[in-house]
Amino acid sequence: MFFVFESGFLAIREIFSPPFRHVLFKSLGMTLAILALIWIGLDKLALSYVFISHPFLQTIIGYATGAGLFIFLAFFIGPISVIVSGVFLDNLADIVERDLYDSNERGQPIAVSQAIIMGLRFAVVSAGINFIALLLLFIPGINAVAFLMANAYLLGREYFLFVATRFVPLARALEMRRFYAFKLFIAGLFIAVFVTIPGLNVLTPLFGVAFMSRIYKDLARQHVFNK
Repeated sequence: MFFVFESGFLAIREIFSPPFRHVLFKSLGMTLAILALIWIGLDKLALSYVFISHPFLQTIIGYATGAGLFIFLAFFIGPISVIVSGVFLDNLADIVERDLYDSNERGQPIAVSQAIIMGLRFAVVSAGINFIALLLLFIPGINAVAFLMANAYLLGREYFLFVATRFVPLARALEMRRFYAFKLFIAGLFIAVFVTIPGLNVLTPLFGVAFMSRIYKDLARQHVFNK
């Protein structure tokens, strides 16, 4: 399993390379803009239901509402960044594959309809994980190991399917996912770490694509050999 650690190290280096930084800044800018619009909308909606004539109390409630919305929306940075970054996932995969494959061996862009479905699935998975993380704050003594394992399974599966379907039909990708379920679970643990660290989770799509592209190449070679 050394290749998993090596792939993780190389992926971390790559996500800070100029092409990835360019995508990161664009996706972060779009993510923050979306969050700001949601914040303003929810803040105005919340204050529209508060009828207090005293200016001081109204100011206090305004600040408290803003702080509460800030904490609430912080848990949605990950899911929203996944949706936004989904626009660039194919481009990121192309960047990684330039270093991994000859020009005639690279994957093909995913069909728009399939990309939309995968992007929405990514977002649902990420939102679910972040929602669970929010609930865990209020449950002392919860088993964090089980939470991390669930993340590893879901994220390992989703990122592998995205990368694999650039090279093979979905049915073949699902077959490989089942065949290498344990290895993909271990790989998913690396991606899960990014999700569980606030702030770092915005890098999850970048790391997931760079990391899983390398994992797929190694597993595809093994799969051909095993066949």
